[in-house]
Amino acid sequence: MALAARQQVTYWGVAAALFLVVLWYLGHVLLPFLVGGAIAYILDPLADRLERIGMPRVAATAIITILGVALLLLAIGFLIPMLVKQINALVAAAPDYFFSLRSWLVVRFPAAVGEGGIVQTGLADLGEAIRARGGSLAQGLVAGVFGVVNALVFIVVVPVVAFYMLLGWDRMVARIDDLLPRDHADTIRRLASEIDTTLASFVRGQLTVCLILGTFYSVGLMLVGLQFGLVVGAVAGLITFIPYVGALVGGTLAIGLSLFQFWGSGIESTDWTSIALVAAIFAAGQFLEGNVLTPKLVGDSVGLHPVWLLFALSAFGTIYGFLGMLVAVPVAAALGVVARFLVAEYKASLLYKGTDPPPDARLGAEPLTAPTDAAAE
Repeated sequence: MALAARQQVTYWGVAAALFLVVLWYLGHVLLPFLVGGAIAYILDPLADRLERIGMPRVAATAIITILGVALLLLAIGFLIPMLVKQINALVAAAPDYFFSLRSWLVVRFPAAVGEGGIVQTGLADLGEAIRARGGSLAQGLVAGVFGVVNALVFIVVVPVVAFYMLLGWDRMVARIDDLLPRDHADTIRRLASEIDTTLASFVRGQLTVCLILGTFYSVGLMLVGLQFGLVVGAVAGLITFIPYVGALVGGTLAIGLSLFQFWGSGIESTDWTSIALVAAIFAAGQFLEGNVLTPKLVGDSVGLHPVWLLFALSAFGTIYGFLGMLVAVPVAAALGVVARFLVAEYKASLLYKGTDPPPDARLGAEPLTAPTDAAAE
């Protein structure tokens, strides 16, 4: 006999509350396991393809792990130090940029930016704040990143967790399927399939798009000669999953930096070619994203609105910190699928449709009455 709906809601509500409590108290302990699980989930289709061509699961997992560790070591040894160096240099140069911007505004727009005006005062205060706190901000940022994502986690724990989870992914999924409540197994499987489709389209596809565009922007800007091209490209690629925001933020930052770097003392001495090339790189990246990468790798629609993503990232990041940022997108995708399912169930229910009228009322017929005595005679 199945449990009453109220009892089922109670049990599942308690289970969800316990899960959130565990996530709250064991966040730092769970971090390498969540990262390893995410890596295994992303790489599982590749392992399945290698299996289909005749390679054993162990060999496929080993090859994928070795390549992943090699790329990680390359990033730690080459890309991350360069990125940190450029971040420190950008923070150190930011006050000079603000003072130059203030001087440029004063010279060209004296009426709008007068001596002691609000714009000039605001720029001066902002420049002084960056000068006073820029160094500590950069050091805190770098220390925070390496404190959360330290070498031990990414070099030892995460690859080991990812290896074993990737090796036994199919068995793990089968074990979880066996534990599903029988009365709701089909519904849960259908929802899980929709969630997997959404995550596969968005997480795997968008991660590839971010990586490709981040590399494209970084390499292109460095070839043009922009001083902080690697930082700008990394930032633009990182937030590409929000439509138009990555190109807008990265393009604005890149063009602004190029104006400071390539703008000469006069029109003739300004390197307009380099400035135009910086703008062209982001225009090309936007075209590539909208017409090639996103349609091919992500699809037309995965049911994740940018505003919903921003809310999920902000909410989970505020509550759970870095761990929340990692689980925000998968949880947002899962909640989106569940919300669409609940809306469909609601529209199919009497709560939405209302009570069906009697058959006679629907047909517009007069209600039937018992025959009178005269009619009976």
